[in-house]
Amino acid sequence: MSDVKKFFKDAAIQVGSGGSAGFVEVCIMHPLDVVKTRLQLQAHVQANNPNHYSGIVDCLSKMRQHEGLFAFWKGILPPILAETPKRAVKFVSFEQYKRFFLFGSPTPTPLTFSLAGVFAGLTEAFFVNPFEVVKISMQADKTHMRELPSTWVTTKKIIQHEGFGLRGLYKGISATVARNMVFNGIYFGFYHSMKGKVSNVKDPSTEILGKLALGFTSGVLGSCFNIPFDVAKSRIQGPQPVKGVIKYRTTIATIITVYREEGWRALYKGLVPKVMRLGPGGAIMLVVYEHVHSFLTQTFND
Repeated sequence: MSDVKKFFKDAAIQVGSGGSAGFVEVCIMHPLDVVKTRLQLQAHVQANNPNHYSGIVDCLSKMRQHEGLFAFWKGILPPILAETPKRAVKFVSFEQYKRFFLFGSPTPTPLTFSLAGVFAGLTEAFFVNPFEVVKISMQADKTHMRELPSTWVTTKKIIQHEGFGLRGLYKGISATVARNMVFNGIYFGFYHSMKGKVSNVKDPSTEILGKLALGFTSGVLGSCFNIPFDVAKSRIQGPQPVKGVIKYRTTIATIITVYREEGWRALYKGLVPKVMRLGPGGAIMLVVYEHVHSFLTQTFND
């Protein structure tokens, strides 16, 4: 098989594997992403508002009561539509960057995995940002599901009023880049650096459990380190406190503003639902990816 043919075959398998992993992960874990976004968009000045959420359980309860059960899946279509190409970009670019960052070593090192993850996150961010803007807009809307504008209507509204650029679908791109680079650098770096020890286990069940635990830990670590950038992203891409006045513009300025006005704890708003989502989600995604990848490789092996 020629190198070009092999490249496209490997890429196609990575697309199928990544798309499957992303779809499963989003469908299961999306409700926690909605809760995370709602908590991150809150400021202290809303504390007396009846729609203010005191925590995860309170948010879940009020959403179910006022918006209906399916409100937990608000804004799910953009990530579903994005997941197959997003995971394709993530995993294909990770593999290419991994080769680039070998630095003469015959096998990848922990530094190789981390740098490949960082740059895969950078590449992924430019693709996913428009979907994130639409998703955040829909998740922030507290109307009942029956009255919620569709994904297409929301997208058209953003384009008509704000355009495609840095005020529209690419609003908050610097925060998305920072968030994804930090997360993927830790996520891929930790998982692939430690996976070899788990893979040496002879019992298949123990190996799967070990990989799930490793994926969970990778997701949790990545979430804990990138949460301030995620909060900044939600503030920039979400509704501004005063309509017509842009308070949150750039990543660093937003982080400083949140810290000064609300304290350092505000930079970790939504951490628990984020960890609850990306911990198990990270485990699900990597394990599903590896199993589907193995299946497709064996199925289409020449």
